[in-house]
Amino acid sequence: MVVNKHKNYEILNLIGYGLAKFNNEFVKEFGFSTKAAFYKYCVENGIAETSDTVKNRMDLFDYFFPNNGRKGWWQKGDAYIHRKNYIESLFGNEDVKGYANAVKLSLREKFDIEVSNISESPINKTKFKRMQETGLEAELFFINNYQAVDMFHGGNLEDARLYGDGYDFQVSFENRFFLAEVKGLREKTGGVRFTENEYKKATE
Repeated sequence: MVVNKHKNYEILNLIGYGLAKFNNEFVKEFGFSTKAAFYKYCVENGIAETSDTVKNRMDLFDYFFPNNGRKGWWQKGDAYIHRKNYIESLFGNEDVKGYANAVKLSLREKFDIEVSNISESPINKTKFKRMQETGLEAELFFINNYQAVDMFHGGNLEDARLYGDGYDFQVSFENRFFLAEVKGLREKTGGVRFTENEYKKATE
């Protein structure tokens, strides 16, 4: 499955989630009193081409926060739930200040934008580093969409990522078992790397 992604896909998702979940409290962490001013800031710093690009990303996540007063892209339903799950796997327990800090780290490291009041705690740096990896997002996408694959449909998914035995998931049927190792790419082309353990398990 090939998805055309915006060149700033990750940071726009983070910003859209923050706007949808925390509303104006999120933009205040960046020194703005209105969302419109924050949209302009994103455009001026090359994060988005237009203010609508930022607003659309907020609309994408509004559906998952029904108490924020906006419907957003309600007609899309759970189409983007893997993006929400991916972000929440890293930052779901953060308050607005902690979440804004993660976005600030990304703005500084990826866009060389000077931002104030960044926490340099080791755990925040670790979360930021994890955010840069494609693997976790790909795994969460698989968890939420494996039933769409014909050979996996109706199977029971078991998470094996913590066991380190060369595969990420087992999909079980009554008399059959499928092992899945999930890899992710940020571009339409490129290769993936297998560890020796993963290769041995695939051969087996």
